[in-house]
Order: sequence, then C-alpha cells, then structure tokens
Amino acid sequence: MLDENRLKLIADELSIQVNRVRAAAELLENGCTVPFIARYRKEATGSLDEVQTATIRDRLEQLAVLEQRREAIMKSLEERGLVTEELKQTVMKADSLAELEDVYLPYRPKRRTKASIARERGLEELAIKIYSQESFHLAGEVLRFVDSEKGVESSEAALAGARDIIAETINEDSGVRSAIRKLFFEKGIVRSKVISGKEDEGTRFQDYFDSSERISSAPGHRLLAMFRGEKEGVLSLQIRPSEDEALGVLRRLVLKARNEAAQQVELALVDGYKRLLAPSMETETRQGAKKRADEEAIRVFAKNLRELLLSAPLGRKRVLALDPGFRTGAKLVCLDSQGKLLHHDTIYPTQSEKMAEQAATIVKELCRRFEIEAIAVGNGTAGRETETFVRSLGLPKSITVVMVNESGASIYSASKAAREEFPDQDVTVRGAISIGRRLLDPLAELVKIDPKSIGIGQYQHDVDQTDLKRSLDDVVISCVNRVGVEVNTASKELLSYVSGLGPTLAKNIVLQRSTSGPFRTRKELLNVPRLGPKAFEQAAGFLRISDGENPLDASAVHPESYPIVEQFARNLRCSVKDLMGNEELRNKVRLEDFLSEKVGMPTLRDIMEELAKPGRDPREKFEPFHFAEGVNSIEDLKPGMKVPGIVTNVTKFGAFVDIGVHQDGLVHISQLADRFISDPTEVVKPQQRVSVTVLDVDISRKRISLSMR
Repeated sequence: MLDENRLKLIADELSIQVNRVRAAAELLENGCTVPFIARYRKEATGSLDEVQTATIRDRLEQLAVLEQRREAIMKSLEERGLVTEELKQTVMKADSLAELEDVYLPYRPKRRTKASIARERGLEELAIKIYSQESFHLAGEVLRFVDSEKGVESSEAALAGARDIIAETINEDSGVRSAIRKLFFEKGIVRSKVISGKEDEGTRFQDYFDSSERISSAPGHRLLAMFRGEKEGVLSLQIRPSEDEALGVLRRLVLKARNEAAQQVELALVDGYKRLLAPSMETETRQGAKKRADEEAIRVFAKNLRELLLSAPLGRKRVLALDPGFRTGAKLVCLDSQGKLLHHDTIYPTQSEKMAEQAATIVKELCRRFEIEAIAVGNGTAGRETETFVRSLGLPKSITVVMVNESGASIYSASKAAREEFPDQDVTVRGAISIGRRLLDPLAELVKIDPKSIGIGQYQHDVDQTDLKRSLDDVVISCVNRVGVEVNTASKELLSYVSGLGPTLAKNIVLQRSTSGPFRTRKELLNVPRLGPKAFEQAAGFLRISDGENPLDASAVHPESYPIVEQFARNLRCSVKDLMGNEELRNKVRLEDFLSEKVGMPTLRDIMEELAKPGRDPREKFEPFHFAEGVNSIEDLKPGMKVPGIVTNVTKFGAFVDIGVHQDGLVHISQLADRFISDPTEVVKPQQRVSVTVLDVDISRKRISLSMR
C-alpha cells in the first residue's frame, strides 16, 4: 500500500499533481521500468519523462529508508519503556534522517561518557539545578554533593561533574543542534594544510597546501580533491565556522540569566561545543559536503556518458581497424558490416621504411579483398603516426579514415565478455575489434565496458560507488532503450540493458536465436525460456526485428498498440505497410476517432510519429573528423596555434579536448566563451568538434592550456 503522505511530499517537491506521482509509484511497484513508464504509459502519468520518473523512484526509496529508521527508533524506545505521547509525536514528525537522529540522540544507548560517570556519582540533581540558572547560593548547594565514597572529593569535582552533564545535555538538544548545523553548513570554512614532510610527495595537491574557503560555496571538484589529499595522507582538513560566532549562537540559545549558575552553564557550554558539538557537526558537515560533491561529480559523469553513448554511429560498413603501437606494431582486424571478425594481422608501419612498405601492401590488399569502406585507427600510442601512414597510401576516397577514442578498449579485451566472444584470440586482437566496433556503433560496444574505464568522469573512484553505479546504469538503460536494439544481432551485454530483460533473459535470447535461427516476429520472444508476459510487455517496444514478418516489429510501436494501427489501415482500406510508407494516407487518420479510456492523444501521436520514421535512430548523422596535419605530439604545439579538436570530457571547471597529440588539453571555464559561463555544459559536450587556440604548453608536466574564445 502506497503511503499518501509520501506521495504528497514528492508531488510538492517536484511541483506536479499527486495523482501523477501516485500513478508512477503504482507502476514502479508493479515492476515497470523507468523507460517503459516514460515511453508507453504517458496517459497514466500525465507524460512524466524519464528524469521525473526516476526521481520519484529514488525519493520513494529514500523515504522508505527514513521510515525504516523511524520504526527501528520507536521499537528501541518502546523496549526500554521510554515512549511518551509527546516523544512519539516528535519522532513521527521528523522529516529527515538528521532531524530524526537529533530527536533520538538523548535516548540512544551510550558507552560510558564523562556525563554518565557524573550521573553515577549522583550529580544529576546538581546539574539540573545549575542548568535552570535560578539564583541560589551555589557554594552551599555544591557542598551537599561532595561525597568521597562516590568519588566526588571536592566542590570543584562536583561542579566539574555537573558541567559534564550540562555539556552533554546542550549537545543533545535538538534545537541547539539544528542551529549549529545550519551555522556549519552555511558559514563553515574548509581549511586544508599540507602535512609536514609531504610537500614533495603530494605536489599534485599543492593548490591545497594552505587554502581556505566557505564550505557552502566550495566547488565539488575542489572538495573531492581535498578529501582525496587527506585520504592519501598529504593534507589535513578542518571544517569549522568562526568559534566566536558559534559560541555566540549557543549563548543566545542557552544562557537565561547573569548569575553564578549561568557562569557554570557558560563554562559547560564552551567545553561542550569544543569537545562534543563541534566534532559532531564537523562530521555531519563533511558528510553533507561530500554528498553534495558526489552528486555534482556523478551528475557531470552521467551527462558525459549520455553524450558519449549517443555518439553518431558510422552504421553498417565493412571496417579495417588498427590498434597502433611502436615496438609491438599495429594490430589489424577486418570486420564485416555486423562487426564480425573476418581477418587479423600485425603490421609495422612506424619501424623502418621496409616494414612500412610491407604494411602498405598488406593494408591495400585487405581493403581490396574485404571491400573495406572505413578504417578506424585507435588514438593511443602511435595513433597519429599510424593515421598519417594510412592517409598516405592513396586509398580510394570512398574509404573513410577515422581516429577512434580507444579508452577502455584494453579493459574490454581482458574482460569475461571478450573472452567468451573471442576465446581463440589474444587481448591485442580483441582490443582492435573493440576499436572497429566503436566506429560502427559506439553504444553497442561501450555498454560492454565499465563506464568508469572510458575516461569521461573525474574522481569517479572517490564518490559513493552505489550512487554512481545507479546513476550510470540509469544512463546506459535510458540510451539503449531510446535507440532501440536489433534483437537478431545484439550482444547479450546490449540486450541486458533493455527494459524488462537483464543478464539472464539476454543470455537466453542469444541462445534461442543461435539454436533456432533469427526471430521472425516479436511474439516469438515469448518462446524464450523464462521470458514471460510481464518481461515481454516491458521489453517488446524497445526490441527491433528488421525484415520481419510484421513491419511494425521494426518500429517503436508497442505490440499492445498494433490493433490501433491495424484499425487505421482498415479504415483507409490499405495495408499497414502501405500506411507506413505513405504520408498522404497517414494524414487522413483522424486521431480523435481512436481515443479510449486506456489510449489517449500522447500515445496516438507517438504511434503516428513512429509510423512516419519507423525505427529511426535518434542519434546524429556520422561525419568524419580530421586532426591538424603535422601536429602529432605535444612538442609540435606552439602558443597561438589554432587547431581542431574533439571534446573528450566535461567537468565543472572546464573541458578536456583531444587535439591529436596523445595528451588532452584543458579549456578552462573562463576560456570557453567570450561571455560569462557558470556551467561548461552550456557551451560544450563530449564528442563535440571544436576549434581551439593553444595558450600554453608545459611539456615537463604534460599540460596543455587551450582557449575557445
């Protein structure tokens, strides 16, 4: 049963109607995926998109965690007989984990503390009287609690114990914690200093050897760098607001009089802040800052990944791919238009004139023999030299030569997936195959590689790994289902990201087509072991069967909507195929005539759009790119040079650009445009072609500064 209060809270947060949130929540609870809901259940949710649907999913999970903690706290309180109606109401009203933990803190089972020892010595009554800050004869009152048998040897010992109790009481006051938490988060200063003796070892953190800035405005990438420096033992960090300001807040909240008792409370207040409250709030502030920095880094990573996965594919072409190298030569593979390995070899185009001539003969012969239409050259070591060699061969102009980003190809080549697909080939051949396939279809190949290995994130190993995986998985799933998957040729890795499938069903689909031949209709998917009606419902619309028995199987029209299209055709006295190929016929369809309780105008419009361009790939059209001739290494660069490049990574502080010299250059955010830019994604995205000017080259540190201004 869905909790209406949670649904209303989410609706308020997203500024959408609660009935739309409820519909999405019900669909999620029934096992529907985010892509399926966003694409095929628009009537139910009022056309919520993938981002909104995923946000509802995530918030429901977060609120469920909060509720579990609330229940655990109530159970703990009940078992110890501590529940009062007032306390219960306070626990039930807490709407965040921090607030909930503040309420629970005074009742949490504790290890022995200075305050608990003082209580054991009978000093709680004295502490309560002093904390009331009423006027009384303090010295006389304190004498009543001096008891050597209890370990209270003097009046000062009694006062010290009472102050310990008061300090803990102040620390556990939810109002106090809320005010100091706000001060830490809004005015806390993060200070970093190099640990003595670590200066040489930690040169990459030298920007943080002696730095300070307000935590609320510190960019996420700088925070992550400082946290990493601390983790590696190079930096020491502290996050605190002004102590005077913090104590001022506490005095205003706690002190109620000007007398001897209040003086003792103030002493306890100062001690409690330094010993208990400040360390606790610093820990919370660190966690909050880390969470914010993680979210920022993950958001940038996810955005970069989406752009990379949706890079323009070359399409079905016969490809010769080269994984370059100097000493070991270039691994060469020939692939058919489906990416199947036809031939592999090794050539040595950069070692000697004789070897280059032999390599030229081999490449020309293979291009003729396999009717090669494109050549993919990896952009790693010897990449530019190998590209120059290929372009010098005088090959037919119909053969496109393309430099391909090979980040992660070596990871794939040693993976289980690569070993299963090419058990008889070594890692070098598998790497070249991956480079060639990336040119044919970046999405289909990159899904086989952990996104953290393809060079588009920053501090990816420092952020919360669970959150990162969830976010990147969402991106991959979104991209795969947006593009659609050809069921008869897709790898099991690609199929596993299709809505409703997963690794087991993907493997079963591949096994079924290998034993029974290609699928002729989407309905035949129901013959796949363990692929039942629910999985079919979720997956079918995203799976394509080109040249199948039913033309709609090659489109994004869901099988549940086939009867609607068939009715379109019957009304016009034509076939479905005729309808799909004739705009004049489609214009005669009156969508209003097909509205029903389950099918609304959003679905009908989607159907008509799909009939116009069935199975259309939403990715951009492929266009070849060439780096500047004669600029092959960092030594070839000079300030003032203008060169073409491809954006490889976008961060919060700028963009990294591949200009063909084996070392990406940085366009700082201040150099991205002639106007003020607050977010680099306003101007650039991964795989974007740009023209840049070289500002500075530091060969020893391998740093290149670029400008797009």
